[in-house]
Amino acid sequence: MKSMYKTLLQLPLFQGLKEEDITNLLSKVKLQFDTHPAGSQLVEAGAACRQLHFLISGEVAQTSTDPHTRFSLTEYYTAPAVIEPQSLFGLSATYAATHAAHTEVTLLSFSKKAMLNELTQSGIFRLNTLNIISHRAQTYRSRLWSRPPEEVAQRIAHFVETHAERPSGRKLLCISTADLAAAVGASKESVSRALQALQDDGLIVVRRGEIEIPALEALRI
Repeated sequence: MKSMYKTLLQLPLFQGLKEEDITNLLSKVKLQFDTHPAGSQLVEAGAACRQLHFLISGEVAQTSTDPHTRFSLTEYYTAPAVIEPQSLFGLSATYAATHAAHTEVTLLSFSKKAMLNELTQSGIFRLNTLNIISHRAQTYRSRLWSRPPEEVAQRIAHFVETHAERPSGRKLLCISTADLAAAVGASKESVSRALQALQDDGLIVVRRGEIEIPALEALRI
């Protein structure tokens, strides 16, 4: 139990709280612990978000899909983490991506009602929640106003960065060369050359219809 508290203290929602503060907060809500095997789906894109899920251990694969199904981007993240806290509120309180267990994972969950009734009574918790939502809004506004680079390889990196939830870590982009070329505003031939150059530099691994990026931060402009 003590190790769980240490894990929670690493999460942005609980930063600034002491162990006894978390003990007091969690004593007021009904907690649910679940272990999920590798390959199992945790939440599905489009499903209603009625719980706050904390990843206590393991690795998760988060897959976001283009509305026209031309491409998808899978991101891999490890504990400690929170699954889409921003999806609890707003006009459409639904999950934006599908999250699946890449390895065996442990989740700590509690309901949205419990969060509103008990956890938000803590001023620090409320401030942390506002900071998360504000940071997300500021990040996405910055992306909207960023200027696409000139070189094709940099445009590809920019394309992945603007669609990624997390600015670092392993990513898997499933897209055809033709669709990628259309997305970055370049010819199919120039995109193929750029991908080959990035692969030669060890920054990506290209397979048919897939581009694996071992570390997005290494690809950053």
